[in-house]
Amino acid sequence: MIPDAGPVAPADVDDAIARAWREHWSRLIGLLIGQYQRPDLAEDAVSDAFEAATKHWPTGGVPTSPGAWLLTAARRKVLDRLRTEAVQRRKEPLMVVDDEMRAAAATAVDPGAHVADEQLRLLFACCHPAIAADDRVALTLRFVVGLPTAEIARLMLVQESAMAARLTRAKKRLASSGIPFATPEPEHLDERLDVVATVVYLAFTSAYHPGAHEQPLRVDLGDETIRMLRELDRLLPGRPVVRSLLALLLLQHSRRDARLDDEGRLVLLPEQDRTRWHTDEITEALALLQDGSSVAADPAPDRATALAREYRLQALVAAEHATAPSADRTRWPVIAALYAELEELTSSPVVRLARAVAVAEAYGPEHGLVLLDGLETVLPRHHRVPAVRAELLLRTGDRAAAAAELERALELVTNETEAAHLRTRLTTLPPPPTPRLRSAATTS
Repeated sequence: MIPDAGPVAPADVDDAIARAWREHWSRLIGLLIGQYQRPDLAEDAVSDAFEAATKHWPTGGVPTSPGAWLLTAARRKVLDRLRTEAVQRRKEPLMVVDDEMRAAAATAVDPGAHVADEQLRLLFACCHPAIAADDRVALTLRFVVGLPTAEIARLMLVQESAMAARLTRAKKRLASSGIPFATPEPEHLDERLDVVATVVYLAFTSAYHPGAHEQPLRVDLGDETIRMLRELDRLLPGRPVVRSLLALLLLQHSRRDARLDDEGRLVLLPEQDRTRWHTDEITEALALLQDGSSVAADPAPDRATALAREYRLQALVAAEHATAPSADRTRWPVIAALYAELEELTSSPVVRLARAVAVAEAYGPEHGLVLLDGLETVLPRHHRVPAVRAELLLRTGDRAAAAAELERALELVTNETEAAHLRTRLTTLPPPPTPRLRSAATTS
């Protein structure tokens, strides 16, 4: 085992484990899969290694090389499982099994050397076309990003139990079907580009719309997804889906320093200090959007082309916000029209929710409320549906209904920062009008 550095405070251990998760999770998964070709065992072993770290590091100290410590622990877990499986099959004596497994690990050839970035390599490997598209996305968010099952379920708008079953099914299929878990050859990379782009987009979304965890925003995950996207653009230059997505993420990421106040409270877009936005990233994104000819309408687009259009429309919305001189000079009719086009393309209820906000800003709250009708049915666990409805009802003067919707949003929200914002909004609603007392002369 890698030597430790000596006992440290519990808070420091927690920070070290969180940092190790961010820096090493996907790398460890990729290394173990490359050596043993068992993605199911790789994920379990890395998870077990992190669990061992939570027990060992507080007393033994944080290792000088946390990644190496975790890799050693995870490899031992994989070897233990493989030995158990081999002995149970009674095909080989235990010592022979150990020797063969270690020899295979030592001589493993890396078939994905043409993809230099380790995370991209693992990302492409996860997106095998023999696995259902949604399962590929879920597996990759788990293996590459390390998102918990509940977070993946929330991002993909399904129940957590259904997502757990989906992940289990996909891992079993990988383990039993003989599907090669490897980076595709250079000429086949484009075949997986649509799912790769989807995973990067959802990972970024998770960074800025977090679930039930303490961090209100995860800027480091936003940084990492943009880094991966830049690497992808270098690997496959000029792909419209990559360029459109990069423009979108740069525009969203450019506002990172203005999204929270000094106390960690959410700052909504209209109230953000625009001088804190990163103008260099906005400029880069706008330049990417100027070259939009390759995303022209196609009556029968492939998935990557359709995604390029979808990301471009979202980026154009973000560009309207980024270039507006102030919140009150935002071109809401333009944004509403872009969302209408995006909804026609995707049929997404989340897009309908965003469109309702834009329509309300452009044409009045009553028009926005009409677009919200029925969204609870398709987004039953999405707290932003009642939160948006509350704001629009308040604009119509219906304070009581707005308060009821905010209460419902508080029942659904899973992130404490967003919950704190909703509680503040509820307690600062204007008081209801005081009823006028009838005079004694009119009382009978």
